[in-house]
Amino acid sequence: MVGAPARRLQVAYARSRGLSQRRACALLSTSRSSLHHYESRLEARDKPLMAAMTDLAATYPRFGYRRINVFMERLGHVMGADKAFRLWSKAGLQVPRKRPRKRVAASRPRPQLPMGANELWAYDFVYDACANGQQIKCLTVVDEYTRECLAIDVAGSIRSGRVIEVLSRLISERGAPLSLRSDNGPEFVSKALLRWAAQESLDLALIEPGKPWQNGLNESFNGKFRDECLSMEWFRCRSEARVVIEEWRRHYNSIRPHSSLNNMTPEHFCRQYGKNLNRGETLKN
Repeated sequence: MVGAPARRLQVAYARSRGLSQRRACALLSTSRSSLHHYESRLEARDKPLMAAMTDLAATYPRFGYRRINVFMERLGHVMGADKAFRLWSKAGLQVPRKRPRKRVAASRPRPQLPMGANELWAYDFVYDACANGQQIKCLTVVDEYTRECLAIDVAGSIRSGRVIEVLSRLISERGAPLSLRSDNGPEFVSKALLRWAAQESLDLALIEPGKPWQNGLNESFNGKFRDECLSMEWFRCRSEARVVIEEWRRHYNSIRPHSSLNNMTPEHFCRQYGKNLNRGETLKN
């Protein structure tokens, strides 16, 4: 059976050979009303939304439809998760799947959790390389409560002395935290850093060897940092890497929505709950 689109093509061909529309429809046993196909109004309404969603997906290629929907709401296109998923699927947009993480069968004791801002900072290293062969080492520092990235220090080599410099600068700007969480790397358990932490009255919450999940929030941030910045950018040299990474850090704090903060940014979260955070109160949903 020939469908309506094929019949329309047949009638169009017959008319190009000199037949009238009425005669062509009679010869081909086609209703004249079928020549005027219906155009869905839903398609017309969805077209600008899909275009905006496609542009956002091109700007943030590692974001899925839920986080893209937050940006759509900021642009004034308010829609539910079901509609966002329908448009996302219709536009053929998707995020490449990550490799599954290793799962630990052993029981997991709950790590120390902060009750307010500036209570617990977590820090760790991330490694990458530039196109010119230069190796880069990034020291990431995150406030575990506000999810704010306080600093990403980029260099070829970062030892305990430079770690102390970065932390001292942050303390002078933001005040001292109660604790610092890190793994047992040589830079974090050196005598110089332990002596400095004692002078500053800082508690070092070192995780157990071989258990990076105890520093889970910083590990999660490092995964996003690599996925959304290091894997997406091509650094020609170490100086360019510092500029691009600092721009990404500011974007992460001021623009990127965080599902753990009710889709607020860390800066918005701090502004909205600043008084509560200073008193160490938790966010009430």
